[in-house]
Amino acid sequence: MIAVLPLVATLIARDVRRGYAGGGAGLVCGFFLLAVVLFPFAIGPDRAMLMRVGAGAIWVAALLAALLPVERLIAPDVESGWFDQIRVHGLSLPLVMALRIVAHWLAFAPPLMLAALVAAGLFGLEAAALMRVEAGLLLGTPGLAALAVATGALTAGLRGAGGLAGLLLLPLALPLLIFGAGSGDMGALKLLAAVSLMLVAGAPGLAAAAIRSVRD
Repeated sequence: MIAVLPLVATLIARDVRRGYAGGGAGLVCGFFLLAVVLFPFAIGPDRAMLMRVGAGAIWVAALLAALLPVERLIAPDVESGWFDQIRVHGLSLPLVMALRIVAHWLAFAPPLMLAALVAAGLFGLEAAALMRVEAGLLLGTPGLAALAVATGALTAGLRGAGGLAGLLLLPLALPLLIFGAGSGDMGALKLLAAVSLMLVAGAPGLAAAAIRSVRD
């Protein structure tokens, strides 16, 4: 097991670098901020209204931004035969998928949480409300990362994968959106953490099964 740890670290570092390469993280944050900016224009200058919808708008934008890298998470490695090569090193496919979830979270969640600080200013959120939103993102983004990896595996090799990814990811992410938008309540935060943990636990096996079906 100890001998495998350097390989695990190498795989995570590889996927994190790929997530940031070509401005990937910047694209996600840029899309997130663009989506958030649209809400104040649509709602108008009513500060009370903006504060009420702020958390929900931030979560909607985060959910849409999570769709952007889905096509690049799994499909290139399926096409190149990378997953067949990595199994030679003794790593199980579910473990590789779990590492991919960790790497994807590291690549998109911290920049997204930083961008949420700017978004909170647009909605006039106070410090306490901002902290609740950030806590919700911290708890919910692992679930988003898990969903993105599983969706990427399910749609790998299919035509129109981007559209299919949206059809799969968005309905499955609704519990995260509902509890994340209501993260001002401690009960909602607990439910958000539970849903996120369930997705993180189940996604590696589902993604591994999808990769095996593609290879077979």
